[in-house]
Formats: sequence, C-alpha cells, structure tokens
Amino acid sequence: MFTAELIAPCGANCGICMAFLRTNNRCLGCRSHDSSKPKACVQCRIKTCCEEKGYAFCYQCDRFPCPLIIHLDKRYRLNYSYSMIECLLDIQKKGIDNHLLNCEKKYVCDCGGIICVHRGYCTNCGKIRYINVSNSRKQIK
Repeated sequence: MFTAELIAPCGANCGICMAFLRTNNRCLGCRSHDSSKPKACVQCRIKTCCEEKGYAFCYQCDRFPCPLIIHLDKRYRLNYSYSMIECLLDIQKKGIDNHLLNCEKKYVCDCGGIICVHRGYCTNCGKIRYINVSNSRKQIK
C-alpha cells in the first residue's frame, strides 16, 4: 500500500498526509515533481538539504538530527504523535520495507482506507481512529 517513494527525506510518510489524501489539488508526495506540491513543500529546507548532499534520508547526514529535524519532530510529536526521528531510525536500523509494514499496521483502517495523520480519521469510511487529548493523541480501538 505504501511505497518507499512516499517516505520523505525527513521521515514523514506522505501517504498519510492531509495534502496527499485530498481528492482535489492532490500532492503526489515530497519526492514527486514540484509542480504538484503545496508551496511550503516546494520550499522545504530539509528536502533541499538532502538533495544537495545526495542523501535519500536525513539519517545519512553526520549532523542528524539537525535543528531542522528536531523542530519538525517536536511539532509532529506534540500535535500528531508522529516522530520523524523515530521513523528515520527505524528505516536506518530495520530497512525501508519493515518501516512500510509498520506504517501499514498503524495507518491502514480495517476497511482498507488510509488514516490521515493530521486529522486522525479514515479517509474511506470516516471512522475516527485517533483523537487529540491535551496535546497528545489517543488511539481509539
């Protein structure tokens, strides 16, 4: 379901991103051509840094985790219970295929739809899978 091309250099899974999941004006992910992306994604300093250094992922850099990744990771941990740093370490230690399987376990709904990391609901059936509770997310079974 998820592919390596959907994992951004920062460790974000574009396949669970709200912009990617929208039916109109659909972003094709961080590794796609810039014409399909929101302006903020086109100007992403993390992606640009990786491209300039010839890295596929930030963990390959001797500065990992740099202040840019730390800031992004903190924001996503707080708002969405998603850690770019943990994802990157998972890819580094266990490989991309294992990481993709972990993503499927967490972000594919029982109905087969995708659970949006930003909104916490399945984009197919609408079932709410995560809720924000005091700046953290709680999984609903």
